[in-house]
Amino acid sequence: MDLISSVLENQKRNDMTQFIGVTGLPRAGSTLVCQLLAQHPEIQSDNASSPLCTTLVGLRRMISSDPFLLSQLDQNFDSTYSRLTGAMQGFLNGWCETDKKAIVDKNRGWLTSIELLLQLQPNAKLVICVRELGQVYGSIEAQHQKTIMLDFPDHMAEFDRYTRADALFNKERMIGTPLDSLKSIENLPTEIASKCLYIMKFEDLMKYPTLVMSNLYDWLGVSPLEIDPMNLTVGIQESDSHYNMKFPHKQHKQIIPPKMHAIPPTIQHQIESAYKWYYDTYYLTK
Repeated sequence: MDLISSVLENQKRNDMTQFIGVTGLPRAGSTLVCQLLAQHPEIQSDNASSPLCTTLVGLRRMISSDPFLLSQLDQNFDSTYSRLTGAMQGFLNGWCETDKKAIVDKNRGWLTSIELLLQLQPNAKLVICVRELGQVYGSIEAQHQKTIMLDFPDHMAEFDRYTRADALFNKERMIGTPLDSLKSIENLPTEIASKCLYIMKFEDLMKYPTLVMSNLYDWLGVSPLEIDPMNLTVGIQESDSHYNMKFPHKQHKQIIPPKMHAIPPTIQHQIESAYKWYYDTYYLTK
């Protein structure tokens, strides 16, 4: 096969590959979801966070201020913009090349870049992991207590627990940023939300893993598969040093629901009051 035929064949295969982005809140099961998706023989899942989203966003920022591109946009906007879109699609397709029916790409940034992704991959699907917010905070705090000799990358170790909780929910921090994006998806057109977004509740996954994954596989359009939650394949371990060991991504051979974290009542009340919209949307029965 010559070079041109090979390129065309790869493009055709990529056009047929289902893109699955895994995103959502921290400590809400995204690593487990990727591990479970990897159990399916039709799905390529590397079980690790990907640089794809960050790279595409960075590329857009860089090229948007390039004087040569801006000059070409002035001269021939339609042609230049089409070439730019094709180039970014080519990067995405090249990164996601696989012989399988679907490929998983995990990055929390997909939640804030939904519109960019759908411009490049109109049939892309996003699995959004959510969890009761007090337990999200509790999981982070519990891990911090286990690694208290290490600071957070954004230096929160010296905070008291209440101040640290408040900081985590700040719009620029680990919980606050994806929470802000979750609220914004309410403004997406209904047809996009229903077609492209799948909300995965951590509590449901822990309680009914076989049923939940069966429903997810069906939504993704792959063949039926019944997982064995007590006999899972463990993939390559993702590096945890990037966040100073504060957000571990350990995979397990079995799905065993974690113990509930004890949250100070003042912190729990503050979380529920500040994010009533979240509980009304995802935990109405709480």
